[in-house]
This record gives sequence, C-alpha cells and structure tokens, in this order.
Amino acid sequence: MSTYNFSMQNKVAIITGAARGIGKAMVRAFLEAGAAVAAIDLDGTVLEKTVNELNAEDRRILKVVTDISVKNQVEKMVAEVVDSFGTVDILINNAARQIWGPLLKTKEDGWDSIFDINVKGGFLCAQAVRDIMVNKRSGIIINLASMAGILLDRNNGAYAASKAAVIQMSRAMAGELAPYGIRVNTIAPGITDTRLAYGAVVDGELDARFKGIIPLGRAAEPGEMASVALFLASDAASYITGTTVIVDGGMSISGMNANTTDS
Repeated sequence: MSTYNFSMQNKVAIITGAARGIGKAMVRAFLEAGAAVAAIDLDGTVLEKTVNELNAEDRRILKVVTDISVKNQVEKMVAEVVDSFGTVDILINNAARQIWGPLLKTKEDGWDSIFDINVKGGFLCAQAVRDIMVNKRSGIIINLASMAGILLDRNNGAYAASKAAVIQMSRAMAGELAPYGIRVNTIAPGITDTRLAYGAVVDGELDARFKGIIPLGRAAEPGEMASVALFLASDAASYITGTTVIVDGGMSISGMNANTTDS
C-alpha cells in the first residue's frame, strides 16, 4: 500500500447533502479521483442540475433523492447504491440543516428538524452501511461537524449542539468499528462560502465581524473541505480514526467569537 495513494479508483462513495456547497465539491473531488459516487439530497431539482453538471465526462454518478431522517428511505437508498455499484466503501455524512438564533429561543420543531438531519440522519446512514463494511472488513465513514460544535456561538445554539453531538457520535462509531478495519473521522469546517453560512458570508464576501478572528482573513472554499475528505478516505490516512480535523483558517486559535451578543 502506497503511503501517498489518494486514488479512489474502484471505490464507491455515498455523499449526502450533495446538491450544493461542500457536498457538491466533495462529489466533484471523488469523481475526479476515480470513485463511483452516489449523490444524495432531499432537493431533487437542484440535485438533478448538479449531477448533470458533474457528469459531463460520463463519470459514474448516481442521484438518489432521499430524506435521510427517515429510516426506510435511507435503507432503500443504500440498497439502490449497492444494486448500481455493488458495494459501499465510503460514506460521507455531509447533509445539514441550520437555524440561526439563540438556543433558548429556538422552537421545538426547529430543534427537532436540526437534530433529525444533522445527527439522526448521519446515524441512520452509518447504520445502513455498517453490515456491508463489516462483512468486508473495510470502510470509511466521514461525518461533517462544524467549528460551531467546538467554539461558543451565541446565535447558532441548536446547530452548535447538533454538531457537538456529531463529534461524539463519530468517536463512538470509531471505537465500535475499528476492530473491523473501518475508520471513522470528523471534519469540522470553519466559515465556508456556502448557502448554509449565509449569516457569515454574504455574496461571496466574508462578513466584517469575522475578518478579525480568522487569521487567514477569508472564508474557506467548499473545495478546501473536499480535499480534506479525500485525504481522510485515502490510504494516506490509513492510521487515522476517531479524530476531528479542524479546517477553520486558524479561527480556533484566535480566542474570540464573532457572535458576542444575543439577538
């Protein structure tokens, strides 16, 4: 095994939240690395456009419209992937939902919707591929958390709580699956130029309140998260499991938080 082998040739990856942003960038990266990719999203219209765009060179890509918070839909999706590609080697739980606002002002249905997608959805997807990976004694699961799950964020409480849960859930998965040769890791993005980060990035420009606390002075591009996922899924990361990779432009060392007042 080459220490520096980043090829995804002959690998099959499931990527949720694939229609936009980080998920779309990950689909692109894994296709370019040679993987067959199942692009999963709830928004069928945008997913169709994304798949059409990324399939320009007749790469192996399957689109499956799925609500990952519903167990039978997840199981049906995984069965369709296996039917199309034969197996699952990599699962990337990227789909997420966000509601901006103070934690204790969040409505119950808002809290439930965030945890249904951000935590339960990742759990159901991992549960659905577990036996496939265990039976062949190999597999990669990558869960997307957020720096909001690590640093205080007073205007993003429910989302932050869900992402903190993702980090600990990933650790539990890693411990359970390591004996089967399955690695589980987490990526914690900082401010990234995506629709989900509309409260921090406006029209591609970093909100002024964040400029002083990100040492690199800019928001991340979605592709910069995709490259980390590609590394974690590759042979180059063969001895890494149960960890959280922080990709935040240095924000975690600044000692400050942009949201200093409740609203």
